[in-house]
Amino acid sequence: MGDVLPFKKKTAKEKHGKRIMCQSGFHKWEVMTEKKFDVKQGKLVTVYKCKRCGIIKNEAR
Repeated sequence: MGDVLPFKKKTAKEKHGKRIMCQSGFHKWEVMTEKKFDVKQGKLVTVYKCKRCGIIKNEAR
């Protein structure tokens, strides 16, 4: 007879990785300090990058 393997259901985190929170709109933003000034607008800009998925967001002050 063959070996019986146990059935294991994957959790959402195992299935989607770290991006499941980002898909729901809960990004983990951190401030990037390389860019501080936007030449075209002539304003200070804060650049955020999500730790999990890598999306970049800009915010003018």
